[in-house]
Parts: sequence; structure tokens; C-alpha cells
Amino acid sequence: MVSPDAIEAAARRLHGHVRRTPVMPLELGACGVPAALTFKLELLQHSGSFKARGAFNSLLSQDVSPAGVIAASGGNHGAAVAFAARALGHRAEIFVPALASAAKVARIESFGATVNVVPGAYADALAASEARAAETGALAIHAYDAPATVAGQGTLARELDAQLSMLDTVLVAVGGGGLIGGVAAWFQGRVKVVGVEPDSCPTLHSARRTGHPVDVAVGGLAADSLGAKRVGDIPFAIAQEHVADVVLVQDEAIRAAQELLWRDFRLMSEPGGVTALAALTSGAYRPVPGEKIAVILCGGNVDPASLGT
Repeated sequence: MVSPDAIEAAARRLHGHVRRTPVMPLELGACGVPAALTFKLELLQHSGSFKARGAFNSLLSQDVSPAGVIAASGGNHGAAVAFAARALGHRAEIFVPALASAAKVARIESFGATVNVVPGAYADALAASEARAAETGALAIHAYDAPATVAGQGTLARELDAQLSMLDTVLVAVGGGGLIGGVAAWFQGRVKVVGVEPDSCPTLHSARRTGHPVDVAVGGLAADSLGAKRVGDIPFAIAQEHVADVVLVQDEAIRAAQELLWRDFRLMSEPGGVTALAALTSGAYRPVPGEKIAVILCGGNVDPASLGT
């Protein structure tokens, strides 16, 4: 599993390559939540999501051949790998499923990567990317089930730990599990880590119920960022040790949280990026009085038109 020492090493590696994103403490009762609430604004990270951390750590800790790098992605991981590859002088080829939003595909292309759209879902794009990597010898960067990816994402928790002196709980959106794996690996149970998933993509929730990762049906509003078919083995092993709970939210709650974030804070988040907040605003997670909670707003790659701007 990924250790705090591995996350410390990743943080040293990433210095100067990723942003130290700000935290935003809110007034008591903000968002209708009776708790001390703080946003971690990771949607301000390079490429628009936390994924830049894992992408840079993967590229900086491994040898990259002249063939460059390859990744499969619903959008955010692809953008992050493309951004990191361009910054470090490598070629990038990204495979995305047909359900990827046009805004995210354009984002990937803006960083100079070659984009291949694959019929089907993320699992189909992953299979195509693996075949291409075997053919070309390019370095494949997994979106969530690789130690370097998880350790890179864990630097977010290390950063948050330094920014907030008092913290009881962190709410984290879950897709394939790379982010929650990194967050839980850093805190090691010192802070309660709670995963939040759409009920239409319940990878970690289903795995915890059955005792091992299982395939789930993928759909819904946040499928382009949280639409992994199965939680990663590495994140699942970490979650079994250090994740306190996983709650499910409906698409309606995600959309309402997305609209609230724009209306009250003028922050644009994609559905997956605001899923953790939806657990609070919908009541799927109910804090105890005085609980100090950090909500990771993890992605901002959204078409502004979808928010009615």
C-alpha cells in the first residue's frame, strides 16, 4: 500500500510543478450545514483537477521513452497527463470514452495531446490504451490504480493537513479511488475520511459491501469523471484500513450542490467535483454538532453554459 513516506517523497518531487491550492473556511451554517465547513479548492489546480498531482508524480518517478506517455481517461486524468507531459517535454496520447464531454476533450487537446475517442465507457478506453502502449512502448499512466498515482494524489491531503490545524472529517468524491486512496493513506485514521459516490457509479460502496472490488454499472451525471467500472485494487486495500464510511448521493443532489456552489460562491465545479459537497447538502452525511469538516472540491472542468451563465 501507499505510505505517508511515499507521499512525502511525492511532495518533494512535485515542488514547483503543482499549485498549493487554497482552503476556504466558511461561516457557521453556510450551505445549510450546521458544522464548521472548509472547502479545499482543488478545482484551481493545473489542468482543472487534482489529477495533475498524480500525473506529475508518475512522470517524474519513472523513465519515459521517446514514444511518450499514454493514458485512458474520462477527461480529467487525460488533461492532467497531457498538461504534465507538455510541461516535461513528452508526447502524450489520450484515449477517452465516447461519453467524455466535448469540453473535456477540448481541454486535453489544448495541452497538445493526441486524443482518440473510443466507443463505450472508460473500461473500453483503458483496454484500447493498454493495447496501444504495448504496440508503441509508451509509458502508460493509470488514472487511479498505480502507486505513483495514488501517492501523488495523497499530496493533497498532506497539504490540507498543514493548512488546517483542527480537522475531524474529510469528504472525498470517489470514482476509481485514486484520490480517496491517497487521502486515506496520508491521514492513517487520524482524521475520519468519508467517501462520496453517485448512486449510479457505486464502485467503492459495492466493493465494501461484497468485501472485494466488483464491476458496477456506470451512468449518471458525473460518469465522465467518476465513472470507473470498478474501484482500483490499491485504493480499495487502503480504504479497507483507513476509510470510515462511504455514502451515496443521487444525481439531483449533485446538480443542486453544483448550482449552490455557483450561486452562493461563484465557483464553477463539474458534477464529479462537487459530489462530496452533495453529501452534506442532501443529508446523505449528517455531521455532529461542532464537527470540523473539509470538503474537497476536486474538479472544475465544466462548460459554463451548463450552469446557466
